[in-house]
Amino acid sequence: MMTIILLVVAVAGLLALMRKQAGAKPVVVLLAITGVLSLIFASGLLALILLAGAGITAAAGLPGFRQSWLTPRVFAMFKKVAPKVSATEKVALEAGTVGWDGELFTGRPDWHNLLINRNTGLTEKEQAFVDNQCVKATSMCNAWDVAVERADLPAELWEFLKKEKFFGMIIPEEYGGLHFSAKAQSAVLQRLACNEALMVTVGVPNSLGPGELLVKYGTEEQKNHYLPRLADGREIPCFGLTGPRAGSDATSLPDTGIVCKQKFNGKETVGIRLNFEKRWITLAPIATVVGLAFRMFDPDGLLGDTKDYGITCALIPRDTKGMEIGRRHCPIGSPFLNGPIKGKDVFIPLDYIIGGQEMAGQGWRMLVECLSVGRCITLPSGAAGAAAYSVGTAGGYTRIRRQFNSPVAEMEGVQEPLARIAAQTYIAQAAVSHTANMIDRGEKPAVPSAILKYHLTEIQRSVLSDSMDVHGGKTVTLGPRNYLGIGYSGASVAITVEGANIMTRSLMIFGQGAIRCHPYVLKELAAKDNDDIEAFDEAFFGHAGLVFGNAARALTQAFGVGKADVPFDSASKRYAQGVSRFSAAFGLCSDAAMTTLGSELKMRELISARLGDMLSNLYLASMVLKHWHETQPVDGERDLMEFSLSLLLHRAENALEEFLQNLPNRAVALCLRAVTLPLGRRWDKPHDDLSRSLARAISTDSAVRTRLLATVWSTNGEGTVENPVARYNSLLKDYDKAEALYRKVTKAYAKGQLPMTALHPEERFEEALKADIFTKEETDFMRRYEEIVLEMLTVDDFPFDALASDKSTVIDHNPA
Repeated sequence: MMTIILLVVAVAGLLALMRKQAGAKPVVVLLAITGVLSLIFASGLLALILLAGAGITAAAGLPGFRQSWLTPRVFAMFKKVAPKVSATEKVALEAGTVGWDGELFTGRPDWHNLLINRNTGLTEKEQAFVDNQCVKATSMCNAWDVAVERADLPAELWEFLKKEKFFGMIIPEEYGGLHFSAKAQSAVLQRLACNEALMVTVGVPNSLGPGELLVKYGTEEQKNHYLPRLADGREIPCFGLTGPRAGSDATSLPDTGIVCKQKFNGKETVGIRLNFEKRWITLAPIATVVGLAFRMFDPDGLLGDTKDYGITCALIPRDTKGMEIGRRHCPIGSPFLNGPIKGKDVFIPLDYIIGGQEMAGQGWRMLVECLSVGRCITLPSGAAGAAAYSVGTAGGYTRIRRQFNSPVAEMEGVQEPLARIAAQTYIAQAAVSHTANMIDRGEKPAVPSAILKYHLTEIQRSVLSDSMDVHGGKTVTLGPRNYLGIGYSGASVAITVEGANIMTRSLMIFGQGAIRCHPYVLKELAAKDNDDIEAFDEAFFGHAGLVFGNAARALTQAFGVGKADVPFDSASKRYAQGVSRFSAAFGLCSDAAMTTLGSELKMRELISARLGDMLSNLYLASMVLKHWHETQPVDGERDLMEFSLSLLLHRAENALEEFLQNLPNRAVALCLRAVTLPLGRRWDKPHDDLSRSLARAISTDSAVRTRLLATVWSTNGEGTVENPVARYNSLLKDYDKAEALYRKVTKAYAKGQLPMTALHPEERFEEALKADIFTKEETDFMRRYEEIVLEMLTVDDFPFDALASDKSTVIDHNPA
């Protein structure tokens, strides 16, 4: 019995010390004491094991011992197996900051570090712009008109965007810009997202564009000339980065700039001769100034000893000799202005380089630093806005669309996608809002930018697909009345641009995070590069302590022991504890993958992707928890929160399971499974009761629907294009009254109180009035109500030859 007691004490004590990462000394003391007690009162074999463990721990863990024999050997081995970090990778790793993503890598995230910076919302000026200028802009264009009839925004809308400085949101007020916060930029783009072309047209110049590069890196002369002109729309910018042979791998762009001497404005000038071919450049067809990324060389040494400067960024006026610009691509679904740019022997002076000559070769750093912020805002905000718009339309349509004498929103097969629409919109809104708040607090979140770009654009695709499904024939028939079809077909654009989603998931999220966010890996690599054995000793054995700590935390929390202390209410506490538990499991699995695969991990993209999925879902869950913590919940929002967090933790656990199934080292995988999932899977998909609750919430005039639609254009004004969300909101306000009357007339028809030929609702209303089943007021109400319903159910049709662009090819199938 004493042997068992001492064994339990030793194991429990070890786990407790490991959980706290207490270091080697307390472990040595614990093992030594229990070993001596075992020798005196219990088993000699147990005593031998415990005392041997104390000795090994002392030799390998206490600095005075290990530094003399173990560290040099480990350091030598590490130098051989550590992955080589290229110069471009190093720039990417050093760009941006580490925040909550780094906490998730530790395995014991400090929630106070996330909650300390509350999201205080927009300023009065910013909110007024969203409520007024943004609403006006959205009301000036219809998706069909923009995408099909004109393939452009209306002229009056262009003038409005320029006049109200939509293109100058990031430009400081001293240069004539709006100088909005990141939260305000996100709110603007969410409001504009009901029209994909409008959102992209405004979003791109405010993210990856010359404006941001000039603000951060431009010379005073460049700022003073260009920023006021960009702010008020006198200059329309574009940025040429991608080309036929450089898409996701932008560092391999083959476009060249050779330093040379040539006459410019009548004077011999040292400048750059450019040869380039770019494509997929948004706003290129109408741009007046082109930001260009190219590889800069100085073979004749005109600037010094450097021959290959690397990627450089320059600003080139549209009318520069030798540049071909103006043709268009036709992006799928929404033909926003996008096109190719070519240049043959285009000569520019050195002062066209953004930041001047001293910034030659700094283009990759500039782009990476700007991308880390822009990718957090533009496409994720557009995705969140499009998702919220789907809440408004899908919820409204499924409530007014009746089949089998009942709204289709009451059918469980429809409720399932409606619930997904609601939850994924909630997740997207929380993620963009609180990540933008981080940016406003001074962070440059590189890894979260990749998480948001990938997962929120995938949410957009998923939500739009679900919305199309529940609309049925209404949205597969294109025309002016179709408010979803154009956006749905254009969703793949967001999936592809600013880092293709396949590459972002499989390479960037974990590939960048594993080194950038890990508490020790970057320090270990720096110690290797600097041949600093003391720094390596501190980092490596700190890393070892982290591994043991995460193993202990993952194991004990999987059994429900020692749950994380989290500062959340009773409704959300268990979800935050789930995030903390999976954070420990994620940290442990990350280290296992890096240790067993080494440099090969770069090529094992599916392993990297699953670890990235774990990290991403934990990050998104954290944003939902922060959102819940900081806002006053409305009636029904708890169901929304629980569905969202259950879904995210289910996905995190699923990613863990798939990682364990596919880790090449099966022995390590089995050990990891025993530690991280000792009781198997614990997080199920959200319950059907939650699905029913959310489906009803977004398809009725509820507080949850109102909250989710807070970022959406939901008003109608005189002289504007029709707003379907406003029409649905109006119908839902009268739904309870209308539903009672639908049931009344249906019951009367079933009883034979109405003529059997009264099959249309309108006919039944009139017959019900005649039979004194309806009052005149009820009949008038239902006439008006059903008239709007029928309009929302109606789809467009066209003359027979309208869809043929070449009318001469139209076949007359029924000649006279």
